Amino acid sequence: MSPPSPGGASSPLRDARRSRFTYRQLAQLATYSITTPLRVIAHIDLDAFYAQCEMIRLGVAEDKPLAVQQWQGLIAVNYPARKWGIGRHCNVAEAKKLCPDLIAQHVATWREGDDKWAYRDDAAANIATDKVSLDPYRLQSRKILATIKESLPRDLQKVEKASIDEVFLDLSAQIHAELLRRFPELSSPPPSGDVSEPLPFPSAAALEWQNDNLIDLEEDEEAVDPDWDDVAILIGSEIVRRVRAQVREKLGYTCSAGIANNKLVSKLGSAFKKPNEQTVVRNRAVMLFLTEIKVTKMRNLGGKLGDQVVSTFGTESIKELRDIPLEQFKAKLGEETAIWFYNTIRGIDHSEVNSRTQIKSMLSAKSFRPLIKSSEQATKWLRIFAGDIYSRLVEEGILEHKRWPRTINLHHRHAGQTRSRGCPIPTGKPLDEQALFILCKELLNQIVAEGGAWPCTNLSLSVSGFEEGVKGNMGIGAFFKKRDETPPPLRPLNDTEFENVAIEQPSKKPRLDKPNIERFFSKRNAGSRQGSPSETQPLDMDKQQSEVADSLWFDQEWKESGMLEPETTTSSHENSGPEDPSYLTVLACPRCKASFDDEVSLQSHEDWHFAKDIQDSERVKPAFAEQPAASRGHGSKGSGPASKRGRPRTKREQGQSKLKFG
Repeated sequence: MSPPSPGGASSPLRDARRSRFTYRQLAQLATYSITTPLRVIAHIDLDAFYAQCEMIRLGVAEDKPLAVQQWQGLIAVNYPARKWGIGRHCNVAEAKKLCPDLIAQHVATWREGDDKWAYRDDAAANIATDKVSLDPYRLQSRKILATIKESLPRDLQKVEKASIDEVFLDLSAQIHAELLRRFPELSSPPPSGDVSEPLPFPSAAALEWQNDNLIDLEEDEEAVDPDWDDVAILIGSEIVRRVRAQVREKLGYTCSAGIANNKLVSKLGSAFKKPNEQTVVRNRAVMLFLTEIKVTKMRNLGGKLGDQVVSTFGTESIKELRDIPLEQFKAKLGEETAIWFYNTIRGIDHSEVNSRTQIKSMLSAKSFRPLIKSSEQATKWLRIFAGDIYSRLVEEGILEHKRWPRTINLHHRHAGQTRSRGCPIPTGKPLDEQALFILCKELLNQIVAEGGAWPCTNLSLSVSGFEEGVKGNMGIGAFFKKRDETPPPLRPLNDTEFENVAIEQPSKKPRLDKPNIERFFSKRNAGSRQGSPSETQPLDMDKQQSEVADSLWFDQEWKESGMLEPETTTSSHENSGPEDPSYLTVLACPRCKASFDDEVSLQSHEDWHFAKDIQDSERVKPAFAEQPAASRGHGSKGSGPASKRGRPRTKREQGQSKLKFG
């Protein structure tokens, strides 16, 4: 890696001028501080991901138009096909009229009687008997994520998988190490001993940006020599360029990237030039860069809150909105939301890149049209669901006892009502496809025994509460059974909350500490997507934060489950995140009156309602809050002061003595 100084060699920090940045801010890079202005965040976005997966699988040349088909709609369109005017709003017939040479590849499907998903020539004609499988794309996504991680130093990487085709990288610690290597003088402590002392000015008079799309600066900034934030972001661009090259070389995929000081701007940057490009937004260029972007294209402003801003202030221009005083925003949006919004349109974002852990649940579901009317029909689908989930459990390492689900749940919808039944997954027995099928069949029998089960509009099977394999010190029970014969023991469930997550999750849920903002996000789809129910019940702070995170994760699980609910708000760019169909509108949803072009679109939309009903019905309030006062340690009259554990203290009976320890 060449240093950013002229001539390709590091030069002394000879300039007598002082930097705008301090020794403290430099040191904060090593700790991934979210407040240091030297921070560098990258967003990597696969180009038309589903389409690329099919092109690589089929060996299709990169200049050939290809679209990924789901039933009669399109869920992904590659860039050669887009030149013909084909978008995800087109159906297959319309797309082939625009481009007769279009390759329309249907997604893989599960079919009754088969033990694995497969690509089928007749899948589009069998919506009633087939179920979409997105497993091929999940598998490729995992390979890409592994390649990205392998391209970065193991001890200096912070990676967040944002969706099936998006990754955030916090490059701060790696850049800190590289800065000290290129400029050894930075390793010395400040002469005065005060870490708030400004750094020496960098020696680089010009930076080599290679083929980056470099966002222009204001005229008065163009003549200013680069400071350490420019040097840091240059190093970040070099790192990202190498990562993208590794993905291309090893797996064949192209991806675009944005490099900036935070997640908000880097994501906008990755969408700025596509495909196979990377955009650098220096700190001094942020305001100018955002000027040309509509407010509804920004993160968390594509739905209800964005619509309110546009209707309230009569513009979607960020440049015009920046002229509005903060107090005016507070009057219309509330204080906390106003402050967040005021910062957002100025490109200020302190959200953290969260390293993700393994998935916490798996979902397999199907909406029926025509409706199914008997247990025999439902049983056929349960076998498919069991096969679908088991194949994914194998990928998670169930055969090696690396991970093991604790519970299984079946969700059944009839006449607008969803009923759910669940049970623990037994330990001490092998868990295979047949065992899952037997469990979910028993759950179905419980629902049917209650009556009123037919006709059924939706079925959904999920497993959750994953346990990790035995590691380190084993509990006493582990000494009485062989690890290679028995799965990890199950702990009793504390709740039945269905987390609806089929993506890698953070070990800690994202924290949103703006109470007024959350009223816009807690039911994100309620406003951001046409046809989703609107619920505005007040929530306490902890519960609201939990629902925000669950809602965001839930959307991703549902998209990856094979039933993509139609997007009605325009995303920040045509290929941001997993591709969803967006159809013309003719048919009406009976629940929310949203309208759609065909029955397939309507069915996908109803799938979304079904999944949200499952989530809402299984969300459990904290048990502690529901306990009577006495059980929370207040005690009844005359019981005396409560102990720390909430149990009333009592006097020792005659003959008892107090135990003394050590």
